[in-house]
Amino acid sequence: MIVRRAGVADVAVLADLRGIDGDGILSFAGWVAAHAETHLPFVAEIDGAVVGAAWLLIAERVPGNGSPERWYGDIQSVMVREEHRNRGIGAALMSAILAEARTRGLLHVTVHSGRRAVDFYLRNGFSHHRQLLLWEPADA
Repeated sequence: MIVRRAGVADVAVLADLRGIDGDGILSFAGWVAAHAETHLPFVAEIDGAVVGAAWLLIAERVPGNGSPERWYGDIQSVMVREEHRNRGIGAALMSAILAEARTRGLLHVTVHSGRRAVDFYLRNGFSHHRQLLLWEPADA
């Protein structure tokens, strides 16, 4: 297995993993290009075929006294094709993303997880945090 940063040549497979097809691919490709500095896709390949992907959003917090640059990350859109699950592919994607976060000196990395994936993130170094709160509109 190889885990690597995805590039322009991977847009079609990234779209496929997100369930985007037909006319949506062109729009998705434009979105990926427009967000290339803030949304970093990583892919996992087996025998040259992409079997999973995950994205790292890089964002900047408001500067603080003595901290002019405060960058953080958020993991988004983690997907491993069903026939390749439970083989360490998700963990390899997390390892690559967290290595990127360390290299960039990010303050922290968050993830908004579905219920079924919480244990996966806990096994990969994440923890529940008492200060992270969520607001959702009443009509959501």
